Amino acid sequence: MGQADFWNDQDAAKTTIDEIKTLNSVLKPFEGLSQTAEDLQAMMELAIEAADGSLDDDIRYSVTEGEKAFEAFELQSMLNGPNDHCNAFVTIHPGAGGTEACDWADMLYRMYTMWAESHRYKLELIDREPGDVAGIQTVTIAIRGENAYGYLKGESGVHRLVRISPFGSADKRQTSFASVDVLPEIDDKIDIELRDDELKRDVFRCGGPGGQHQNKTESGVRYTHLPTGIAAESRSERSQHKNDALALQLLKAKMIRMEEMKREAEYAKAYDEKGEISFGSQIRNYVLQPYQLVKDLRTGCESGNPQAVLDGRIDEFINSLLRTRLSKGDDAVKKGA
Repeated sequence: MGQADFWNDQDAAKTTIDEIKTLNSVLKPFEGLSQTAEDLQAMMELAIEAADGSLDDDIRYSVTEGEKAFEAFELQSMLNGPNDHCNAFVTIHPGAGGTEACDWADMLYRMYTMWAESHRYKLELIDREPGDVAGIQTVTIAIRGENAYGYLKGESGVHRLVRISPFGSADKRQTSFASVDVLPEIDDKIDIELRDDELKRDVFRCGGPGGQHQNKTESGVRYTHLPTGIAAESRSERSQHKNDALALQLLKAKMIRMEEMKREAEYAKAYDEKGEISFGSQIRNYVLQPYQLVKDLRTGCESGNPQAVLDGRIDEFINSLLRTRLSKGDDAVKKGA
């Protein structure tokens, strides 16, 4: 960066700056921890010399703050996958449960939106199709920020809700399911070869809310990769050109995700179908009645405050999965990974 011609090539300069930012996100906290350790060691030596307990409170405070910094650094160091630094595409589909499931999918959409906002990530709506009565049929959002994909990739899988139905008259408990799929947003530096003769492009009118222009013109774009059958679409923009670019970008992300998951024997089931979106296939249960509990079935992590979880406080589940992967390896938590 100190070279005189550094800014002559704007694209190359941006690439270098992004790489430095990624490296500094690890190096700077590590340097800070090293300095904290040195300061604490010096403080201990002074305390021993003084032998009057005058530095005890300062030492306890420094140890507590150092432990917090170390835990944060440890979690960040777990995000060492090739795409963990990327932004994330999050897609949610309702499963078994009808209108209840559509409403549940909308609740999950709100949960991830609130989580992203609490971490000051940028949000962009890529695609949204409302449900017939309530909720959503499908939604895709881009969550952009440092390590967004690394943190969220473990959220992929089936999520199960148990509650008293707000849509029925019998006040019976209802079980609903929705699937969450998380993909990395691939930047231009990664070359994904998509041949024109292997792509099918469709345009369509965007139904539902969005204004007269969006409903009357064919602004929605869907790309299908014919050899694999993988499809991606965008309908959120008024411009067909913008939807085209977003759909193609999402398709590339799915192709990358496909390559990542080829290591698993049941690729097609895990990626395209996620199993049946119903009983026995979930990664996390959200129980609102007759008791209140959210439990991740992969790690055993629990919360007795479902409302807080649905308000976006899911870091304890994310961190628990990261720690489980670190201690047991990916084989222990393949489901939903």
